[in-house]
Amino acid sequence: MMKGNFLKRLTAGALIFAMSLSAGTAVSLAEGPSDPAPVLQPAGSANGKKILFDNAHAQTAGAADWVIDGGFSDFGQALAGKGYYVKELRKSGPITLADLSSYDVFVIPEANVPFKTSEQQAMLSYVQGGGSIFFIADHYNADRNKNRWDSSEVFNGYRRGAWSNPALGMSTEEASSVAMQGVASSDWLSNNFGMRIRYNALGNVNSGTIVPSSQSFGITSGVTSVTMHAGSTIAITDPTKAKGIVYMQQTSAAWGNAVDQGVYNGGGIAEGPYVAIGKNSLGKVAVIGDSSPVEDSTPKYLREETGGSKTTYDGFTEASNGALLVQLVDWLAVKESYTALNQVSGLTLDNATALLAIESPQTSTQPQAEPWAAPAAGYKWWDSSTFKQGSYGYASTSQPPTSGAVNETFETGTKAAYTAASVTLGSGSWTFDNALLGDLSTDKKNGTKSARVRAAGSIYMNFNVTGGATTVKVKHASFGSDTGATWKLQKSLNGGSTWTDVGSTYSSSQSLTEQTITVNETAAVRFKIVVAGTSGSRLNFDDFTIVQ
Repeated sequence: MMKGNFLKRLTAGALIFAMSLSAGTAVSLAEGPSDPAPVLQPAGSANGKKILFDNAHAQTAGAADWVIDGGFSDFGQALAGKGYYVKELRKSGPITLADLSSYDVFVIPEANVPFKTSEQQAMLSYVQGGGSIFFIADHYNADRNKNRWDSSEVFNGYRRGAWSNPALGMSTEEASSVAMQGVASSDWLSNNFGMRIRYNALGNVNSGTIVPSSQSFGITSGVTSVTMHAGSTIAITDPTKAKGIVYMQQTSAAWGNAVDQGVYNGGGIAEGPYVAIGKNSLGKVAVIGDSSPVEDSTPKYLREETGGSKTTYDGFTEASNGALLVQLVDWLAVKESYTALNQVSGLTLDNATALLAIESPQTSTQPQAEPWAAPAAGYKWWDSSTFKQGSYGYASTSQPPTSGAVNETFETGTKAAYTAASVTLGSGSWTFDNALLGDLSTDKKNGTKSARVRAAGSIYMNFNVTGGATTVKVKHASFGSDTGATWKLQKSLNGGSTWTDVGSTYSSSQSLTEQTITVNETAAVRFKIVVAGTSGSRLNFDDFTIVQ
């Protein structure tokens, strides 16, 4: 759904990819969750802080392109310009605490796939341990992948009018998809962070009240105006946990496609803050009710539903938007020991926002049928194999399942560095992580090449084998004179979202030896070889065979 028009940028900034590759290694454009994630290295002096941007919850669906090398590149480069290390989180499975724990701030632009309860717990544990999260929401019904969930609902923890059934209205295939497993309704954002994103939809509005710097931890210093181009506001539900710092003007101007009155309390302070901050235990959170102030006019991908081009706008450079956003991250990145806002001397607490009866999570209703429009023929938001060429996820996931036995000899394809990347082999697309295709005299191989995997590393299939598998056979040996590495086989029945061990943990000798592992799996399956043990120790694998 198109939002307000404002000045387009005349020149596009360039993104420098830093993939930690050896000199002379070419970097290919990453197009899916199994490809190496974009990184922005600190410009000038590094400040020692690390920022992670989520791209695991449909952040590129529809017209959105909220990635640091696309429609959020201005924001990413501004953070790198202040010395931050900035990276994209890209994966096909749920986020875990391990994904977040080494980062100071986790930025979540418009998530359009609901969080699993395990993901909510991971984020809560991350914040309670001292991490910070920045939620970037949008107006109600900004459902970019037509799955009936918009980002405000995802962040809040419940879908409007679907409290008793998060998959309400979905087909059996949708409801049983991996994306919808482990999803449960709760008032998660409010319960834990003292705020709830309202399901309103204001139109093109400028800021009214901007809280003074002395009452915003310095976040609003020098900020004179902030813009909204169809967005939502935030209800403060617990003033000891949350506080508004930017409010919009008083207005009755709703977004033109609002499904209800759009404006709930006449705008202004009564409507609730447009930007709010919060504290829980040792960590912090922030929420903004629109992605327009964050985006720029350099989208990277095509639309996953249709393959059409995207149009994004220069919101980051409009008014004081960019200054506010960077200063917000500056505050989030600083760890502070107070655990609630009422512990801060001299800080004036907010009043709780007055809510309408229609805003009760458990009794809310859908004002209109969902999704807001029918998906294009053949498009399934939960199945990236239906995505169009040029969209995020297409290249690494569009390969159809293989029918029949697989025999991978590792003789085709090129992979000369240990950096994580996908490689096309004779059997299909595989991901090599801390692994390469070795052809040295010290590589143990049956032919000219074999897979060389370094601890800790892995190689895994990006495709399923239909019809299951009775056994897996693979030849293995230590690389050169290396010792101390072990390996195991894992399987996935959900497209690589989760993996489970098969068989035992194995060690290797100096000569290629065939290992036969019983699987007895009847469903579509893919496999991974995981190498552990002495860090840097290497193993070779060859003639990987799936027997049906």
